[in-house]
Amino acid sequence: MSAGPAPRVLAPDAAAIAEAARVLRAGGLVAFPTETVYGLGADALNDRAVARIFEAKGRPRFNPLIVHFPAAEDARHCVVFDARAERLAAAFWPGPLSLVLPRRSGSAVSLLASAGLETLAVRVPRNDVALKLIAALERPVAAPSANRSGEVSATAAAHVAQSLGARVDLILDGGPSPVGLESSIVDLTGERAVLLRPGGVTREAMEAVVGPLALGGAGRPGAPRAPGQLASHYAPRLPVRLNAQSVRPGEALLAFGPDPPVGAVETLNLSPTGDLVEAAANLFAMLRALDRPGRTGIAAMPVPGHGLGLAVNDRLRRAAAPREPLAEDLPSG
Repeated sequence: MSAGPAPRVLAPDAAAIAEAARVLRAGGLVAFPTETVYGLGADALNDRAVARIFEAKGRPRFNPLIVHFPAAEDARHCVVFDARAERLAAAFWPGPLSLVLPRRSGSAVSLLASAGLETLAVRVPRNDVALKLIAALERPVAAPSANRSGEVSATAAAHVAQSLGARVDLILDGGPSPVGLESSIVDLTGERAVLLRPGGVTREAMEAVVGPLALGGAGRPGAPRAPGQLASHYAPRLPVRLNAQSVRPGEALLAFGPDPPVGAVETLNLSPTGDLVEAAANLFAMLRALDRPGRTGIAAMPVPGHGLGLAVNDRLRRAAAPREPLAEDLPSG
């Protein structure tokens, strides 16, 4: 649901990027494209600006943010790299991988961005608009996905406007997100590397660089170590039914592969050919498109669990989970 008047939307030419950097320097919020999903950006060194992200999203304050840098050497000023981090950054940055690393004691990044933890999730995006914006600001940018907390992530500028409306000061429209899933998140603060969130870099590709990854590691209940770990997340308003082999009355169908079942009020196919890369890119946009009033729910067909299918299934499970309360629904005391 839109939040008031429509925000400004600009094509990301040099003048628009300069204007976006000015908005960020003034403590405003700018939605911008990345290769994964659209980010809701704020100056990561400005406590009040980072607080505006939580306010705009209705995001629980204990849910940390990812901080975006223009290059690995810039991230090293704020977090401590070990040999594993060096190898992963060399292999996948710029790209859809976030690393949870120990904060440096002198880091100027807002403590709110790391939800009070002694760690920080960092990445270097693989998107020219994002990199030009960070370079123009000359500061790191804290940026979760540009949508209300718990909703389906935004993979187009129109999704941002629909979800956040006037809560965002400016949107840079860079077209659809090519990956379509958030970054993979790996926690490197312990002896063993832990895959906290599967995403745009496959588990298999990362394990080829640093060896086996443990799964999970959400930390103590109610306090995720990284974004996107709440049980209910990326959720449409309609209920989602997983592993559907047939369609029930009134359901829309999120299909995968050839010859999906018939009888749905609407069918959208993540990939008729069974291509997991195509499925990942289409997931959020198709969930949004199927999420319309007057339907009983969304039936989601099974998706293989290897490669990017691990991330697709993670998002579908969270979309189908019981809803977490938004920040405004949580006790204030």
